[in-house]
Amino acid sequence: MEEQRASPDGNLAAALPLPHAGFWIRSIAAIIDLILLVVPFAVFISFFAAATGISNPFFNHRAGTPLNETLTQSGPTFLFVCLCFFAVGSWLYYALSESSHWHATLGKHFLGIYVADGAGKPIDFWRASLRFCGGRLLALVPVVGGYYFVIDWLCVGLTPSKRAIHDRLSGCLVLREGAQNPFVR
Repeated sequence: MEEQRASPDGNLAAALPLPHAGFWIRSIAAIIDLILLVVPFAVFISFFAAATGISNPFFNHRAGTPLNETLTQSGPTFLFVCLCFFAVGSWLYYALSESSHWHATLGKHFLGIYVADGAGKPIDFWRASLRFCGGRLLALVPVVGGYYFVIDWLCVGLTPSKRAIHDRLSGCLVLREGAQNPFVR
């Protein structure tokens, strides 16, 4: 079941259906975006580990031995800062990209899909931020995030509207480019 947008005169029946992006194309776009996010994250971890002096104790640690003092004291803070960096970087990447003139992240744009509101119109930064917080941010929460991720992708794969939980919470759609999309070049 595809949703429809209203025609310029407001007649919903005369409007063309919105072409929803399906499970596989969204999955491939998500993998591309994850790769693009992991590169700066890895660079950050490398420099931050060197700056805090945690890299040598980490690389010299052997499985089955107790953690040395540096890892015991600095490890939790290091992990927290790294997680915060990834969360903030991801939020900015998704929210700025999906509210840009492309209306898509690089992965989505490359595959010809974009994010829109329920009427097929572009979303602003705050709606894109709400979409991020309702989905990808929840996926970063230990244990709960794994369950959320599976349920979210099952919604995309199994529901007729192909909408994830974070799409529903934010009132967004992920659509395929086509003649009906005047916003994407």
